[in-house]
Amino acid sequence: MTKKRFPRLRAASLIATLLMTGSAFTGSGASAQSSTYTPTAQLTEQGFQRYLRELAAQARREGVSERAINSVMPSLTYNPRVVALDRKQPGGSRNSPIPPFEPYKRRHVDAARIRGGRRTYQANLSTLGRIRRETGVPGSVITAIWGHETNYGSYTGNFDLPRSLASLAYEGRRRELFSGEFVATLKMIDRGVPRSRLKGSWAGAFGNPQFLPSVYLRLAKDGDGDGVANIWSSNPDTLASIANYFVNAGWRPGVPWGVAVRVPASFNANAVRNRTVSPRCPRVHARHSEWKSMREWRALGVVPIGRRADDDVLATLLEPDGRGKTAYLLTSNYRVILDYNCSNFYALSVGLLADEIRR
Repeated sequence: MTKKRFPRLRAASLIATLLMTGSAFTGSGASAQSSTYTPTAQLTEQGFQRYLRELAAQARREGVSERAINSVMPSLTYNPRVVALDRKQPGGSRNSPIPPFEPYKRRHVDAARIRGGRRTYQANLSTLGRIRRETGVPGSVITAIWGHETNYGSYTGNFDLPRSLASLAYEGRRRELFSGEFVATLKMIDRGVPRSRLKGSWAGAFGNPQFLPSVYLRLAKDGDGDGVANIWSSNPDTLASIANYFVNAGWRPGVPWGVAVRVPASFNANAVRNRTVSPRCPRVHARHSEWKSMREWRALGVVPIGRRADDDVLATLLEPDGRGKTAYLLTSNYRVILDYNCSNFYALSVGLLADEIRR
């Protein structure tokens, strides 16, 4: 993928699904937000400046220093651009048709990204090996996340984070979420992050792994031993932080994310239909079957293509392009990738890119 094309790929990593579905963001502390839609004409600079006083008070209640508050607040102005981008996000209607995966795969697991991933993997092989020994997260998966988020660091966003987050909080539909992330940004300043580094996507994600401020505070890691979690320009810190996110989300060492399979024409998909409703991203999980062991799937005629997983590993079946096309048996580690961005297309393409990087 080229740098020019990247901004159309993803506006922000960890927040993208929440923006589309309104569901709670895992680990952010945000609950379902208000659906109040304020007409654009009522969103004014004067109103924004009044709202900043509320944000400052919230920050003080949460222990943010006056130094951090004063380093940001006086210069902030309302940014209508980020509100317009937010309101353009798709609604994720339950009844809207789901497109096939293959065109998405061709764009996101393309030759350029595979080559870039292999170069990045080889250049950081020693660091990735150490991280895998410490965490169990494969270097190829870590690298694939980095490739999908920022094209291996080539584009991390240039929106001013405090201005964006304050503007989105002022708009009101997800005030609790964005005000919380704004305060977390101020806490980053109290931790020593320079104001000049607070740039990223319009929705508040930043750095090589596109973390939100609250995620940075919880999970960013110092991977090179200098005492700073620098996910902007340190490869070891970037890679260690992505791995730490995966460990926190429940990554199981030694288990593949999934395996490609062939499904027989006679297969009765309704018999293995998932009958539970996920509390998070229900439309994403509704496409998965019930859980069965790899041994049980083979007994039903679902045959792996290429690599296999241990017989006792549990997996769900997903046919992203319909019957007769390549399908996938997906393990609990696939759900960890979904925790990073709750989209089947995203998680599948991360897994497939990781497989190509490892070859």
